[in-house]
Amino acid sequence: MSSTAVEPLTAALAAATAAANAAKDSAPTPTAAPEATPTAADAAPSDAAPRRVALVTGGSGGIGRAICVALAAQGCDVAIAYTRQSEKAAATAASCRTVAAAAGFYNTRFIGISGDVANRKDCELIFAATTEQLGAPDILVNNAGITRDNLVLRMSVEDFDAVLDVNLRAAFILSRLAARQMIRRRFGRIINIASVVGLTGNAGQANYAASKAGLIGLTRSLARELGSRQVTVNAVAPGFIQTRMTAELDDKRHEELLGSLSIKRVGHAEDVAAAVAFLAGAQASYITGQVLAVDGGMTMQ
Repeated sequence: MSSTAVEPLTAALAAATAAANAAKDSAPTPTAAPEATPTAADAAPSDAAPRRVALVTGGSGGIGRAICVALAAQGCDVAIAYTRQSEKAAATAASCRTVAAAAGFYNTRFIGISGDVANRKDCELIFAATTEQLGAPDILVNNAGITRDNLVLRMSVEDFDAVLDVNLRAAFILSRLAARQMIRRRFGRIINIASVVGLTGNAGQANYAASKAGLIGLTRSLARELGSRQVTVNAVAPGFIQTRMTAELDDKRHEELLGSLSIKRVGHAEDVAAAVAFLAGAQASYITGQVLAVDGGMTMQ
């Protein structure tokens, strides 16, 4: 089990920023990105919504990183929870700072917190560190996920459990922690990143499909429990999204998946992030218990 705390990301963030300027572009010690330096226009736009605190698990890269950036563009303070990749977390914080400033939010804060969400204690420490540094989360995005693919006759019990621990159990633990605070404030957004595989199943992914289907069930159950306190709970189900995992597909499988789409292109992390940002915003206050498939029409009926 990794211990979780928060400390400056100064060196890693400086390196990430220098690399970005030049190119245009294991359990680590938990880290926190320093606040952006205020400028003469350091007030958020006058018509901006109240600043919200968001906690995003699996936030250092891919879909998680895009979600953090999209929430930063809305003026949120963002806690970027990650497991090992501190440099990527620092780069995510730098990207968040850039888009927040471009949107007129100069005092927003972005921290990186390391921890293994498969471990209950780490989940609790991640939540506590977020609350201590930024305040209790108004928005929780359960994005962390892993795969351990194999046919069921070859799949070990350990691989089945490992996937459910990260993809489903961690979401339950963090949602329970967040719900307690959200109920008191009578505001909250819990957004679970599921998958179209949780809707359709997929050969060789019994553990992954079970975890994502379970996440959808958790979403709908929490929505029924928390709605009266103005806490919405929704899921986003990505389809064929260009990520590190989908990049490993062979050409034949890639073409098969493209053929199943009405929109004949691979999705991008930003497509998923846009859906999350919408569900986290004021415009989605009357939407709860829903599963929004961001899949180019793959699961359309």
